[in-house]
Amino acid sequence: MLEGSILQKLEAAHRGSKRPLNFGVYYKNTLVALCHALEDFILESGGTPLMITAFQRGKWYLQEAERYGDLAAKASQVVIMAAADAGFAEHPTSQRSNVELVSLTPDDPVAQEWHLIILSETYSAMVLCQELSSTDYGPTGVPENDLERKFYGFWTFEAELVQETMDLAIAHVGRYAPELQQALRSQKQKITAAYGTKPRDDIGIVVTRVVDYLQHSQEDVSHLGESELFASPMHEQALEDNLVSSEMQAFLRMAQLIDQANAANPLAAAEIAALAESMGQLLDIPSWQLKRLRLAALLHGLGSSFVTAVHSQEEAPSCPLTTAVQALRVMPRMRAIAQIITHQTEWWDGTGTPAGLAYDAIPLESRILGLVTHFQWHVRQLRMSQEGEETTINLEETLSKALAECQRQAGEAFDPKLIEALSLLVMGMQQGMSLQVNQPKIAAGMWLLDSHPNEELKVSKLKLQD
Repeated sequence: MLEGSILQKLEAAHRGSKRPLNFGVYYKNTLVALCHALEDFILESGGTPLMITAFQRGKWYLQEAERYGDLAAKASQVVIMAAADAGFAEHPTSQRSNVELVSLTPDDPVAQEWHLIILSETYSAMVLCQELSSTDYGPTGVPENDLERKFYGFWTFEAELVQETMDLAIAHVGRYAPELQQALRSQKQKITAAYGTKPRDDIGIVVTRVVDYLQHSQEDVSHLGESELFASPMHEQALEDNLVSSEMQAFLRMAQLIDQANAANPLAAAEIAALAESMGQLLDIPSWQLKRLRLAALLHGLGSSFVTAVHSQEEAPSCPLTTAVQALRVMPRMRAIAQIITHQTEWWDGTGTPAGLAYDAIPLESRILGLVTHFQWHVRQLRMSQEGEETTINLEETLSKALAECQRQAGEAFDPKLIEALSLLVMGMQQGMSLQVNQPKIAAGMWLLDSHPNEELKVSKLKLQD
C-alpha cells in the first residue's frame, strides 16, 4: 500500500485489532458495477448523504459526470478528488453549489486510489481500493486492456467503518481546502447526530441492486469476443469469477451487519456454522454439501425470522433483511442456499413454516440448520442468565440443558435422527472437544461455493457414523 494513502492509514489503524479488515483484489469492471449499484441507491434512500469520492484522474469522473448530476440533486454534498485533467472542472455537474472538486497533486498517493464513501442518517456504504503497481502485476506487466486493471481493497456497509474512513478523507481534503474540511466536518456531525430519527434503509434492497448490476456486468463480459477484450479465455474466466465473488461478498456483508447488531453475541452465525459443520461431519455428508451447509449457516440470519423459540409459540424476532433471500435466488450457484435458509423453520411433523413440509421432504441442510440454531440460542440464553449470578458458569450443565430442550421436541419440531447426532456432538463437547468458531474472510470466500449447485437437497434416510 502507498504510504500516506487513505487505504494505508485505515489498514494501519486496524492492524492487530479485533476487527481486522478483509482485503481482496477486484477488477475494474467489478468496481464499476459495484460503485454504480451503491451510488444509484442514493436516489431511493431516505437520507441526504454526504458523499466523498476519489477518481484517480479527471477523465474517469467525466465518464460519470451526468450520473453524478442526478446524485448531487439528492445528496447534501458531493466531493470529488482526482488529478486534474482538461475539461474536468467545466462540466455542468461541477458547477453545482453542492459539488466540490479537489485537484490532487501528481505525487499524492490518493491519486492512485478509487474511493466511494457514502454516509447518511439512513444509509452507509463504502468502496476503498488502490490500483496495483507494475511490480504487483508481476511478469505479465500492467494489462493493456482497461477492464483487466486490478485494484486492492475492500467494500462494506458498516456505518462505524464508513465514519472512520470519512474522517480520514475529510482530513485529506483539508490539505487542499481547509474551509471545505471544516464544512464537511460539520455536515458529518449533523448526520451522525441524526441517527435514529429516520428508519434505516433496507440493505436487502441495496444488495439486490448490487447483485443485479454485477450480473449485468458479467453478461456484458461474456458477450464480448476474446479478440475484442481478453488476452485469453483464462482472463475472461478470472473476470467472471471476480464478479461472482463480489456477489457473494454482498450477502456475507449483510450477514455481518446482522451479527454486529446482536450485541449479546456478535459471533452467533460463526457458532452456528461451526455446529452445523460438525453435525454434517457426524452424518458423513459429502464435502461439497458441507460447504453448502456452512455457507447457509453463515447466512441463516437473512431468512424471514430467527429460530429462537421454536415450540414455545413465542414470536421470533423479525429480520429486516428478508429481501436478501430473494436476491440469493437470482444467483444460480446460491439458489440452493436460498432454499436451505427459507426452509430452516419447517418442523419435522409438518406444522412449521413457510411451506408446511414434513419429514424427509424438508431439505437435510434446512433440518440441520434449524436444529443447531435452536440449540445455540438456548446455550446463549442459559449462559447469559448465569452471567448475572455469582456461581461459576458450568459449560457441561449448560450444554445438557440446551440439549434437553431440543430432545423435548424430537419427532415434533426436529428430526429424531438429528437429535441423536446432536446428542453425540454434545457428548464430545462435554468431554473436551472444541469447535473452531471463526469469522469468514469475506473477500476470500469463493471456496464456500460448492461445485454441485443444482444437486438435489432432499435426503430420504440418515445414518450416523459407527
